[in-house]
Amino acid sequence: MGITITAEHSAAEVRAAQGPKIARKASMNDRFLRACRRETVDCTPVWLMRQAGRYMVEYRKLREKYTILEIIKTPELAVEVTMQPINAFDLDAAIIFADILPPLEAMGLSLEFIRGEGPVIHNPLRIAADVDALKVPDPRESLSFTMEAIRQTQRELDGRVPLIGFSGAPFTLASYAIEGGATRSFVLTKSLIYNQPEAWHDLMDKLATMVGDYLKAQAEAGAQVLQLFDSWAGALSPADYRRYVLPYSQRALQVAQSSGVPVIHFGTGTSGMLELIKEAGGDVIGVDWRVNLADAWDRLGEDVAIQGNLDPVALFAPIPELERHVTNILAQAGGRPGHIFNLGHGILPQTPVEHVAALVAMVHELSRR
Repeated sequence: MGITITAEHSAAEVRAAQGPKIARKASMNDRFLRACRRETVDCTPVWLMRQAGRYMVEYRKLREKYTILEIIKTPELAVEVTMQPINAFDLDAAIIFADILPPLEAMGLSLEFIRGEGPVIHNPLRIAADVDALKVPDPRESLSFTMEAIRQTQRELDGRVPLIGFSGAPFTLASYAIEGGATRSFVLTKSLIYNQPEAWHDLMDKLATMVGDYLKAQAEAGAQVLQLFDSWAGALSPADYRRYVLPYSQRALQVAQSSGVPVIHFGTGTSGMLELIKEAGGDVIGVDWRVNLADAWDRLGEDVAIQGNLDPVALFAPIPELERHVTNILAQAGGRPGHIFNLGHGILPQTPVEHVAALVAMVHELSRR
């Protein structure tokens, strides 16, 4: 009998227990790119948000030596972390290891990741003068470490799978900048919107410029797909989203799409305004588990691809239950061209690594054309 795999085993041990690794293909696995373009694929492509991170033993060992920002700002380390899940699982895309918040640091905010607490902005934005003081630097220079990580990762990938670059969306970045960190209520963010609308629009104007340029710069560095993370857009009503957010996301997405690579527009809790998310832009719309995939497609239409939408907690379920969830999502997709299997949000730190391997294999096997 093989070893009993637990979450504390490394991805390498999981691979050994599962048998010999399949040899690399001579040419690029392009099913992810094809799905982004709504073209026919041999099976549904799968990648996972936060696929490089804390659920992997290899990553946790690095984190014993370095802070998150040290890893992000050291291209060789960012490459190593980006490649960890690619070397461990049969994923259809890599995503550069970075975070959505360094652009705020480049704009003049003081960013720190505190263990056990998460990101903290030490000089949050509260009044118009704070917004006025924000810079909008060229991300090719101020975030050059991520550009270099993309270039190095492309050399390391050597055509195995496409590489995704990403940015936080203007609203999500604004919420961190105003709240000073994560929040559930968004009281400070919405108070600035309602009480200081001119300052809000000035802030979003700067963020839209920064985000659009940052995404385009990543494509120039070698990213083959871009994703805009509007993780907290679901905190808004559809009316507020349309008035205070949509024009700025739209502008950033237009700049990103001008690079010529597919762009994914992702949000959580947005099932009440999917049509507005599509209106803002994107070749692929990301949806979370709170909406039936078939219903989402009916609302969005066949002219966009859809990414999603497994609940990240389903990865903690027994394998037969996990398979039931995967089968259900694939059935909702109905074999339509343009489905990219993913989680409805980022993979959770305690996720069993063997369940990740099982998920990737399931998606490919159950969707084989």
